[in-house]
Amino acid sequence: MKKYLSWLIDFGVSLLCWLVFYALSSLGFLLVFVIDGKKNRKRAVGFFHPYTNDGGGGERVLWCAVKAIQEEYPNLDCVIYTGDHDASPQSLMDRAIDRFGVKLLFTPQVVHLHKRKWIEEGTYPHFTMIGQSLGSLYLSWEALSKFTPLFYVDTSGYAFTYPLAQMFGCKVVCYTHYPTISSDMVSRVRERSSMYNNNSLIAQSIWLSRCKVIYYTFFSCMYGIVGSHAHLAMVNSSWTQSHIEKLWRIPNRIKRVYPPCDTSGLQELPLERPIDIPKIISVAQFRPEKAHTLQLEAFSLAIRKLDKDSRRPKLQFVGSCRNEADEERLQKLKHKAVELKVEKDVEFHKNLMYRDLVRLLGGAIAGIHSMTDEHFGISVVEYMAAGAIPIAHNSAGPKMDIVLEEDGKQTGFLALNVEEYADAILKLLGMPDAERLEMAGATRKRGARFSEKRFYDDFKDAIHPVFSHTLR
Repeated sequence: MKKYLSWLIDFGVSLLCWLVFYALSSLGFLLVFVIDGKKNRKRAVGFFHPYTNDGGGGERVLWCAVKAIQEEYPNLDCVIYTGDHDASPQSLMDRAIDRFGVKLLFTPQVVHLHKRKWIEEGTYPHFTMIGQSLGSLYLSWEALSKFTPLFYVDTSGYAFTYPLAQMFGCKVVCYTHYPTISSDMVSRVRERSSMYNNNSLIAQSIWLSRCKVIYYTFFSCMYGIVGSHAHLAMVNSSWTQSHIEKLWRIPNRIKRVYPPCDTSGLQELPLERPIDIPKIISVAQFRPEKAHTLQLEAFSLAIRKLDKDSRRPKLQFVGSCRNEADEERLQKLKHKAVELKVEKDVEFHKNLMYRDLVRLLGGAIAGIHSMTDEHFGISVVEYMAAGAIPIAHNSAGPKMDIVLEEDGKQTGFLALNVEEYADAILKLLGMPDAERLEMAGATRKRGARFSEKRFYDDFKDAIHPVFSHTLR
């Protein structure tokens, strides 16, 4: 009981401090805006993306968005707000091409942020979600104080910064990969389901679960209010769109823009590949929600169920590590492979260059994905474009937008638990080569629907009304 009381006290004090800070800072910034008006704003587009080294789909969206604006509005400077202190204009330009194959037209400007700790998970042992969200205010304060652009573009999902950007006179545009809070999250807490965002201690307690439902409900209201300040909100999938429309209640300002996937380059890979050792690839950051352990357990179970004469597969984990927590998670995964006695059948590839990722995709017959409620699933599309048949989680983006039939043909497998993933692996391994190639062909055709070209076209169409009206 003392621990529970301590949590409530921590929450109350933290919330009170942040509300006082928010009120005072809002008044201060409003005063600054009234006095200085529009003269402090630069004819530029500022991209709020504190982690420019995360290596995930969100970073790909950032660089493609920068390129799209450089193509459409070459007279506007593009400025990156980043907390990575070693980032320079040239290094970021090089990173875009080396890691994602995106060639920018001009080097972007860089504004370094020194307050990024206020949005890091470790800063908030409890009530992390609201702590990070309110902490983003402090970080955006630093960003906008150093450089105030005409357009403020958030590509990382920090909706609490939107009212502040408006106070600085910016037009607020965002690309939302997933809602910070959703009705699905609230339902899991109400049903007392244990997951990465609802630990077992809370799930086992009726009283704590009720408190968390109240907390989530309160946060949902706040999230809806701040999100409604966006002049344009682009979302990456049908699932994200439905949640954002319910929460922000600005349906006329919400546009679905599927994220950019390198389908053209990957489609050049041959569908036929050596299968003396069938390779299954897993591309995802080493984060808890990606559920790598489930993949490893399913792979281990599939191997145990294999016939003696069957070809023994190899599982290749490819991902990036943002911080020490991700590094620890990777090490635990390696230990788990040893525990399951599949360490000889598993490879780990950390922070690969894009060309090396393409090489691995070109040798895989399948790609595995296991995040629950993955907002979209760029890696799933990359599997498909490369001709690797996806085995994805039966929810959200993969279920609603991606792993659907193409010309009446199956394009992959959907699964929910270890047993279903293992069964899908076994079905794929037991499939005749001709049948597998036929499915891979349908898979590749389906993946072509989510090309970088489509992203560029849809992104430019979405921002045109806001940009053209402002730039008159």
